[in-house]
Order: sequence, then structure tokens, then C-alpha cells
Amino acid sequence: MKRSRAAPGRKAPPRADPPVRPLDELDRRLLAHLQADARITSVELARRLHLSSAGLQKRVRKLEDRGVIERYATVLSRSAVGLDLLCFVQVSLAHHQPGSVKLFPDRVRRLPQVLECHYLTGEVDYLLKVVVASHQELERFLFEKLMTIAGIDRIRTSIVLKEIKASTALPL
Repeated sequence: MKRSRAAPGRKAPPRADPPVRPLDELDRRLLAHLQADARITSVELARRLHLSSAGLQKRVRKLEDRGVIERYATVLSRSAVGLDLLCFVQVSLAHHQPGSVKLFPDRVRRLPQVLECHYLTGEVDYLLKVVVASHQELERFLFEKLMTIAGIDRIRTSIVLKEIKASTALPL
């Protein structure tokens, strides 16, 4: 692909993202099968979708290249690996200057206990999904890791009593 060069001292015009091609029905069925069981063999998946093996591989590669399929992962049982305590932590920042707003996510990305971090509108700035082994580990996480991040005003923690639904599958 050729890239245009800007004249010296001038910025190149921003590149327009390619138009997003909508998913067709076959893409949706393929993705539904992969979300349900990413270990399904290519042969079995091709059979279920009435595709040749080469046709299936080409379609999967295109979905990967387009960023529709971001990655493949193994979902573990938290309790089986000793991480029984699931919490949601609401974080409010004291100041909303660019430095504070940038610092918090940079630090949170380095904390393995944080499974998810979401930047929100409303009264709370961030919502964290956190997993730890015990109440003592939660206390150490909050006081030794999270509260050491500059700019935090308030933290509210909710401990999950029972997980009602947990899914990684998107509704297609």
C-alpha cells in the first residue's frame, strides 16, 4: 500500500478508516460456533457450516485481519485456581486533569488482580472487576496497590456473593 507524503513542515491528512463491512449470516454462525467452543476442529466447523476447509480458513483469517476476532483464550474456573473472591471496585478521582486521568489507567493495567477496568460517566470515574484469593488479599490489594495510585479521592468496594451469569459470548 502506498502512503502519501506530506510536504516538509506540513502534516499528512488523517487516513480514513476503511468502511466496516457488516457481518453476513455465515460470519455470524461461524462466530457463534467459535464463541461456544473455540477448540472445535476446523474440519468439524467446516462441516457444520457446509464450507470447504480452505474456505473456512480463509473466512476465519479475514475475520481475524478485520479485528472481529481479537484473540483466542482459555476461560479458567476462579475457584479451581484459588481465586474465590470476586469484587467490583468503584473509583472516583480527586482531580480530572489530563495527568490524573492518564495515570490511573496506566497503573491499573499493571495490576494482575484487575480483570476489567471501565472509564465511566456519572458519579464514579472507573469501575474495576477484581479477583483475589481472600479478604486479606483484598485488603492488601486495596491498601498496598490501589490506594497508592495518586489522584484517587474515593474507593467503594462490593464483594460478589453469588455470580448469577458470566459470559464472554457476544449476542450475535
